[in-house]
Amino acid sequence: MTVDIRVIRDRLPREIADLESEARQEGHLHITRLVDEWWAGDIRFERDGEILLGAYVGEALAGVGGMTLEPALSGALRMRRFYVSSEMRRHGIGRLLALALLNHARAFSGVVTVHPGNPGAVKFWGALGFRRYGPDGDIHRLEIARIPAGRDVSGASFTL
Repeated sequence: MTVDIRVIRDRLPREIADLESEARQEGHLHITRLVDEWWAGDIRFERDGEILLGAYVGEALAGVGGMTLEPALSGALRMRRFYVSSEMRRHGIGRLLALALLNHARAFSGVVTVHPGNPGAVKFWGALGFRRYGPDGDIHRLEIARIPAGRDVSGASFTL
């Protein structure tokens, strides 16, 4: 299976509707928020360090993940709106997507946070090195080596 990691700019792909519907059926509203915030112009992943990536298997959008500025921790970036379709889970796609986002983050910050919404997500992010941070434990944090110039991840292809 070949996975293409693509930067999403200017417009959301039409296939996001399928991911949004599936996530909503699973009880997750973060992809609905992604779509709503995008159309409202509230979050477009355009500020310095921000990015939205799509993971494609063939022409099918298998997952998405974004990086924004972390409002709760100065100088940090935050993983957000991360979702992989149920049929594409357990194939390493989420890991590739997360690693591409972390690679991007290295050029902008030495700290990345995530707010996992469920025990499965806590386990996933923990396997990547994220650890509970703060008094309530809702935020997980990872310190990464900052590299002066990150590699552009658009068009990256991986075979699983």
